[in-house]
Amino acid sequence: METSIPPQLQEATKLLIEHLLASEAFTQYQNAGSDMDSDQEAHALMDQLGKSQTRVRQMQAKGEVNQAEIDSLRLLQQRVLHNPVILDYLGSQQDAVNLLRDVNREISELLGINFASFANHSTC
Repeated sequence: METSIPPQLQEATKLLIEHLLASEAFTQYQNAGSDMDSDQEAHALMDQLGKSQTRVRQMQAKGEVNQAEIDSLRLLQQRVLHNPVILDYLGSQQDAVNLLRDVNREISELLGINFASFANHSTC
């Protein structure tokens, strides 16, 4: 079954996307993402954190986790949380998510339905 979207709705959707991508929140997120991509230290820290978290989870599942591993993970988490490139990226990511939540809320109020929930269930 094919559904036809009215041209006015297509145009409004296109304009919404353009405005979102040009917004300060998304511009900052894109810039922070570029900074993150080009920062080897930030990449290394995030890679180490991911591996350490996986290792600790696996050890916990086996009942073999030790305090040294937990302490090492916490130290690595602190290093990540003190890296300005990572902090900027995470902050800008949260700002972009908050903007999308606000837009979803506005659309939901205009339509009288929970737009995000409806849109999520209607996709594959």
